[in-house]
Amino acid sequence: MIYLDNAATSLRKPPQVYGAVQEALARCANPGRGGHAAAARAEETVYRTRSLAADYFGLEPEQVCFTANATEGLNIALGSLVRPGDRVVLSGLEHNAVTRTLIGLGAELFPVSAPIFDKEKWAEAFAEALKPGTAACVCLHASNVFGAVLPVERIGEICAERMIPFVVDASQSAGLLPVLPKQWRAAYTAMPGHKGLLGPQGTGLLLCLDQPLPLRFGGTGSSSLDQQMPQDLPDRLEAGTLNVPGISGLGASLRWLRQQDGTSMLRKERKLLETAVRRLRSMGVRIWDGPNQIGVLSFRLPKLDVETAAALYAKAGVALRAGLHCAPFAHRTAGTLPEGTLRMSLSVLTEQKEIEGFLTATKGLLK
Repeated sequence: MIYLDNAATSLRKPPQVYGAVQEALARCANPGRGGHAAAARAEETVYRTRSLAADYFGLEPEQVCFTANATEGLNIALGSLVRPGDRVVLSGLEHNAVTRTLIGLGAELFPVSAPIFDKEKWAEAFAEALKPGTAACVCLHASNVFGAVLPVERIGEICAERMIPFVVDASQSAGLLPVLPKQWRAAYTAMPGHKGLLGPQGTGLLLCLDQPLPLRFGGTGSSSLDQQMPQDLPDRLEAGTLNVPGISGLGASLRWLRQQDGTSMLRKERKLLETAVRRLRSMGVRIWDGPNQIGVLSFRLPKLDVETAAALYAKAGVALRAGLHCAPFAHRTAGTLPEGTLRMSLSVLTEQKEIEGFLTATKGLLK
């Protein structure tokens, strides 16, 4: 199979990830729930991964909280900041993990829009929208539909100047682009472990510069007599048994990423994307591309609706995604409703031969 659906999840992982998951399944018990060797090993595994993540993102270990996915992290972040009727400014590219959460919280949404790949226009649009009385600002770092990178550092500066809490969704950028919560002045930065970080599904990170409200309540292995959730992070957000095998696998992927040259990985991904863009355009395929794009590309084939095309790609052994990609706001901004687009998405482990196979399949579909 030619796998080009990495914006949904990375399928191929570094080999160390599989081994770390297996070892944790066999040797780790419940961290913080016993003094025996298996519990101590689990606690050490969790702390080691937490420390690796803290170093990777320029934070202290206690500012790194484990979640099940980016969606859980965004629920915690937004639930800590937003109350019914609050005004929240967000980009017009956001995923349902943001928009449905805000609607569920009863927020009043103020999405801003700009030409998808124009960072300067995005910054200007946010500067105009971030008015007094705004309870929070939410912005993705990179679009899961179009691969556009937004100017989160500039938006964070504007939020800091106006004392508006800033939340960043780094679901598509973590592991590929620098994610720098302190430079962004981001109260919270959420990400999954299973996409660009190349870890297992069922893992995520919430990076906290603020003091959040817990989403879940229960045992933490600490302060058991106290019937309130602990005030200190990370225990405040980590009630219940942690996904130790997943966290162990995430630790292995973080160690692998630290050994790589991030600039080279990004350059490789963009080179593969440029090849696909150039060849698709020469075939008359409608594409959405722009400067500073990560390896996510939306496109449409002439005379084929996107769902039919995706099914035909699958039959040809190419895995990609069609439709709205859980981001109807992004398609509204781009004018691609109601059908949506086809989306191919790369990872740092995608190979040139996979791009060639995808392009060969595309030629076949066009015939």
